[in-house]
Amino acid sequence: MPEHRTYDVVVIGAGPVGENAADRAARSGLSVAVVEHELVGGECSYWACMPSKALLRPGAALAAARSVPGATEAITGGVDVRAALAGRDEFTQHWDDAAHVQWLADAGLDLVRGHGSIDGVRRVRVGGSGGADDLILQANHAVVVATGSGPFVPDLPGLRSAGPWTNREVTELREVPDSVAVIGGGVVAAEMATALADLGCQVTMLVRGGRLLSGTEPFAGAAVAESLGAMGVRVHLDTSVTGVQRTDDGVLLDTDAAGRVRAAEVLVATGRRPRTGGLGLDSIGLAEHETLATDETGRVRRIEGDWLYAAGDVTGATHTTHQGKYVARVVGDVIAHRFGAAEPSGAGSDAEPVAPWSPLRARSAGAGEPQVIFTRPEVAAVGYTEEQAQRAGLTTEVVTVGMDQVAGASLAGAGQAAGSGAARLVIDPERRVVVGATFVGPAASDLLHAATIAVVGQVGLDRLWHAVPAFPTISEVWLRLLEEYGL
Repeated sequence: MPEHRTYDVVVIGAGPVGENAADRAARSGLSVAVVEHELVGGECSYWACMPSKALLRPGAALAAARSVPGATEAITGGVDVRAALAGRDEFTQHWDDAAHVQWLADAGLDLVRGHGSIDGVRRVRVGGSGGADDLILQANHAVVVATGSGPFVPDLPGLRSAGPWTNREVTELREVPDSVAVIGGGVVAAEMATALADLGCQVTMLVRGGRLLSGTEPFAGAAVAESLGAMGVRVHLDTSVTGVQRTDDGVLLDTDAAGRVRAAEVLVATGRRPRTGGLGLDSIGLAEHETLATDETGRVRRIEGDWLYAAGDVTGATHTTHQGKYVARVVGDVIAHRFGAAEPSGAGSDAEPVAPWSPLRARSAGAGEPQVIFTRPEVAAVGYTEEQAQRAGLTTEVVTVGMDQVAGASLAGAGQAAGSGAARLVIDPERRVVVGATFVGPAASDLLHAATIAVVGQVGLDRLWHAVPAFPTISEVWLRLLEEYGL
């Protein structure tokens, strides 16, 4: 018979989301096991956030220096590829998860190596073979699914047999190929096209839609496309790939609008899908690849009883690490409150409703989610775009100003902002609050948290007017936006 162990909580997935949920639950004295079949630390640490930003940073630093008189004259070369890859290796800790494993131990969490799948109510099987070597983890109270997402590879003729790259292969590359064709026009596609171009690769982007970064304001995608073009990237919009073939010389891609494209490698960046296959969902009445939709506490909606929770990409609603970690903290606190000794401030009691802004409710999902795209120029956004607000039925007014109106942006690097950098606020005129903000330009990411506070906190424009930005900083764009609105 398989070995059995009992814990109060079992978390499947040891990425940032699973780590946060487990840690918060354990703080109340609950015993917690974390199951992971790959590297502890997850996709973000080894194949996404950290390595991709490490590859992007050298080119961004050079571009910033080149835009400043007195610094540009000192630059005599481009990105040192060997040093850039070595820096990437440092940030991924050489794909060694020992530090993350130690963090789990220090937090009082038990790590169980192996593939975890649900095997009935509050029961997780580790191993997957169904044999005597499997381990059964019985949860007294809750199971949390935090298995994330995996790259979506479309069913194009010849694509899978051509051995395409996904985000994993491109972020762990050891040698930079002469050329790469990128299928897709979203965040991963745009960021990796930027990084590859910085590393000396000829990049061709094949984008099915009419613009890059379709989830952002149109001017953001246009600015990034312009910048990529200036870097030598060939961007083909409204172009679909119809077939792919691997040859001795590389990859051939047939398209409906750009003819035949030749490249040494092909990167597929066409989105991600929740990783729910092989999770044993059929053992509890769900479909095998079903997305785990949750309520504001992280409880899976279609499951009876208060025992199955999910957070992160596996819910189908979260696509950034920071947002997934936020929801995971809520899930961990909810489990701690319901089953442990902890009672977070504002939690209420069993006889009282949970307060609207309690730590036991995920309230910033959807219209409050911030995102940064580390292209050149940077794109930072939170809340609704103008188009999204209209689809949501909101009455809105929109104000837009160019970054060239801000002295701090010029000092930071006029070359990065001229002609393309801009900022936009989407405003609900009835409540006089900001419901969306987008910044495109140098250091746009540093502007984002102030906008997130304004959106999530529903700070009125009359109060924002008295939040004076320092001169000469890029934050002065807030003053220009409010002046443009009429304050």
